[in-house]
Amino acid sequence: MTRADTEALIHRYLEAFNAGDVDTMLALLDEDVAHDVNEGGREIGREGFRVFMATMHRHYDETLADIVVFASEDGMRAAAEFTVRGRYRETAARLPEASNQAYSIPAGQFFSLEDGRITRVTTYYNLAAWIAAVSKA
Repeated sequence: MTRADTEALIHRYLEAFNAGDVDTMLALLDEDVAHDVNEGGREIGREGFRVFMATMHRHYDETLADIVVFASEDGMRAAAEFTVRGRYRETAARLPEASNQAYSIPAGQFFSLEDGRITRVTTYYNLAAWIAAVSKA
């Protein structure tokens, strides 16, 4: 893939996230995708990613804004920086009580690609900043 192809694929992935279109997101992932959860472990596989997204949608209503995508010259790796704007709808384990609090935090994702599919998604954001945002709401 070219750099432009990779950037376009990552934009499609993030646009699908914003649209709540998990099927399109999954179609862009390799069957054995490695998913590195922020401050968590690594999950392997498209089906595990589907379960993760269902859990996320139950607890949070999020959209990504201010998206900037970068890709390596060979198109094998990419990164995206964005602002996560959301509402905390249902209390998640080991996190503060949810009461539909609004939040806006910076975040980023890193991607590896092979044969036109995403083989790795690694997400980073400041969990302490998110907790502070929903705790004062």
